[in-house]
Amino acid sequence: MVINLNEKVYNLVKDNEKLKDLLSKLGFKEIVKPLMLKTVGKVMTLKAGASMRKIDLLDLIETLEEKGYKVEGKE
Repeated sequence: MVINLNEKVYNLVKDNEKLKDLLSKLGFKEIVKPLMLKTVGKVMTLKAGASMRKIDLLDLIETLEEKGYKVEGKE
């Protein structure tokens, strides 16, 4: 699966429960709350969310790639 860091979190996880669980473990704790996902997740990109949550973007990218995801929008 391709993940673009500039895509809205909601769009990335709406059909991918494994990704939602992975992101939750990486520090996106609010992602498992349906209301937060449907509100904030629709306006927040993965890159912006990582910055807001103080999640190291390089660690996030590395973990996603280790799990088999192709990551776009790194620049």
